Amino acid sequence: MAILYELNPDNPQSRSIEQIASALKDGAIMLYPTDTVYAIGCDINVKSAVEKVRTLKRLANDKPLTFLCSSLSKISEYAIVTDEAYYIMKRLIPGPYTFLLPATKLVPKLVMSPKRKTTGIRVPDQNVCQAILTTLNNPVVSTSAHINDEEGYSPSDDWEKAKLFDYFDKLVDIIIDDYTDPGYDVSTILDFSTENPAVVRQGLGWEELEKWFNFNN
Repeated sequence: MAILYELNPDNPQSRSIEQIASALKDGAIMLYPTDTVYAIGCDINVKSAVEKVRTLKRLANDKPLTFLCSSLSKISEYAIVTDEAYYIMKRLIPGPYTFLLPATKLVPKLVMSPKRKTTGIRVPDQNVCQAILTTLNNPVVSTSAHINDEEGYSPSDDWEKAKLFDYFDKLVDIIIDDYTDPGYDVSTILDFSTENPAVVRQGLGWEELEKWFNFNN
């Protein structure tokens, strides 16, 4: 069974955050809230944990994984950020945006896109996530948590917290509850890996983005 941590959404308890960070460094997998959906995650630098996440999500090794960073400066360690990308990203983070960027050598091959050598990174606007990222001092894998259809749940049930927790209780090591309702809207994805920035997916935050920046689709 997973260890359940009940955290204050505004001021997460530091002792619990330290325990979670320590477990992640030791290879734990967690179910945790973000500013978009509940996600499955682990320390990006623990290969065995990343492999477990891939197995849990049934993802082939050629499917890249998104990960969370605490800040734009942290992103620059794991991705190549052009001046144009920096200008846009600075105005969007923290928030519900995923940025596709050329990966640096710090990104494990098991996480990045093997063909394009790109990686997807987010800076979440969520206190629990930020507390974990700051304490861990490493990025955290973030892949949406879904309940498999064969278990008898309909898609509309996927985001009911009790069912979500019950389903993942024996599949992950840690479950985090910050007393907020699970979201169901995905992030907006912006591709900065090519010369011309492009919108790959319109999700949360798209309306705000569209007001001030006109992308060529």
